[in-house]
Amino acid sequence: MSLISKEVIDEIRTSVDIVDIISSYIPLTQKGKNYFGICPFHDDNNPSMSVSKEKQIYTCFSCGASGNVFKFIMDYENISFVETVKKCADVSGIPLDINVNNKNDFSKNKELYEIYDISTKFYQNNINTSIGKQAKQYLQNRQITDQIIKEFGIGLALKNRKILTQLLINKKYNEKDLIRSGLVISDGANLTDIYYDRIMFPIEDLTGRVVGFSGRLYNGEKNYKYINTKETEIFKKGEILYNYKRAKDSARKKGYVIVMEGFMDVIRAYTIGVDNAIATMGTAVTKNQAMTIKKMSKEVYLCFDGDDAGAKATSSCSDELISIGVNPKIIRLEENLDPDEYIKKYGKEKFLNKIDNPINVMDFKLNYLKKNKDINDSEDLAHYVNQVIKELEKIDDDVLKEITLKKISLESNLDIEFLKERLKQDKNSNNKKEVIKTNKIKKKNKYDKAQENLVYYMLQNKEVIKIYNKKITYIPDEKLRFLAREISLYYKENNDFSLADFMTSITEHKDMYNTLSNVLKLNLNEQYTNEEINDYIDVIKEYNVNYQIKRIKDKMKSITDPIEQAKLAEEIIKIKLDIN
Repeated sequence: MSLISKEVIDEIRTSVDIVDIISSYIPLTQKGKNYFGICPFHDDNNPSMSVSKEKQIYTCFSCGASGNVFKFIMDYENISFVETVKKCADVSGIPLDINVNNKNDFSKNKELYEIYDISTKFYQNNINTSIGKQAKQYLQNRQITDQIIKEFGIGLALKNRKILTQLLINKKYNEKDLIRSGLVISDGANLTDIYYDRIMFPIEDLTGRVVGFSGRLYNGEKNYKYINTKETEIFKKGEILYNYKRAKDSARKKGYVIVMEGFMDVIRAYTIGVDNAIATMGTAVTKNQAMTIKKMSKEVYLCFDGDDAGAKATSSCSDELISIGVNPKIIRLEENLDPDEYIKKYGKEKFLNKIDNPINVMDFKLNYLKKNKDINDSEDLAHYVNQVIKELEKIDDDVLKEITLKKISLESNLDIEFLKERLKQDKNSNNKKEVIKTNKIKKKNKYDKAQENLVYYMLQNKEVIKIYNKKITYIPDEKLRFLAREISLYYKENNDFSLADFMTSITEHKDMYNTLSNVLKLNLNEQYTNEEINDYIDVIKEYNVNYQIKRIKDKMKSITDPIEQAKLAEEIIKIKLDIN
């Protein structure tokens, strides 16, 4: 944040309306003076996010996500603070001359990002030299043009297994960081490159920084055709979506995102103008990835490999998406082809026709669950119907449920009312389990409530901050204590308090921000009385007094000298008199 002054940051924040910005990402409905929408930061099925036009903040009363306009954009688009401020400045027309591509030099993994940046440029340079002619010819034979090679940063690792290692050593990177990067290996005596004689496909994180590679053989060898970077401190497969940075804007404009399995599928799709595709890198989709996909677009299409493994991956991915309220559409390819092979064999128009005519997720599930079952066999039929019922339990779309129930009623000759009742029974059973889980939440005592409520109202009104400054010296809960002190300090430095601007000031303090979000989640009445605030303060003081007395009594137990015991007893009396 030091790249831009606080005054400019605050000016840019106040120049945009949080309601206008958030409504450009998700639909908002006004209820009273606030606006409500489906929270994009958890598997929300009911509008849990409240957006305040007056305070210029948002709060989800379910998952606790909260913040100002900067925080929303940062988390929704997975971009840096500087990029977010620049985006808001562009919207409001405020000139901001800053390079948003500057990376955070204070990152704890600064050296790893630098190593990958140098390695990427080294590989890219190699493929454009005479040494890279054979590799480039291989790519061109696969209909990967020079333009695509440049666009996706494709490079070449040379046959010499020490050349990258030596380059990085010459640039003063130490052995520990080289090995930590996953690009260099040690045999105990020597350091050597992991990748050699392979075409290199860089893998970027959600912010567009290269954090890994997939290296492909190109000389006809069969073993280990691809080698992917091992997981490192900056490369977590469960958080990566290949081509995310390039595809996110296109997905928003087109209204849908296509999820594929491999990066070559994405690159091939890009060559025919399908620039809203991402890939999961061939691994099962994680909850983190599913949430990121959900934020990219309202519509999600799954286009995995056309074989049985691809069907299984499609089913698994669709389950993960359905669990967070997304009913994906499915594109299935014939002849067991993957998207790369399909486009090369049948061309652009036929693949685009596939995109224009996806099937709904339940039609895919019916075909998938029916495979290898004999519907004329009673046992197979019962198993099939029970599986379909379980799948329908996960779906929130009532129309899709009704259509699917009619289809299986016709297939199975079972009465549709019976199927509806069966579905209802399963749903009620699951709801009971959910109630049991909810009842396990720990109850708060009066001391917990007093601390949280006081800090809540400090965030709402500077008058409460003034009362805190006069009457409170110590809040028992450590996290709330640090937050209260930061609020107090912010008020003293600025002689005013804006919650939206305060949120900006603690953006980089993750633990404190989480505490603030949990406090805002309380959603207390906006109106309060001084008597109520004083009650909270009295309860906090009572806790502190009781704690001090307990501490002295514990000390008395370890002392045998009656004079010392008498002195401690006097301390207890004095504490009690002071409180009264």
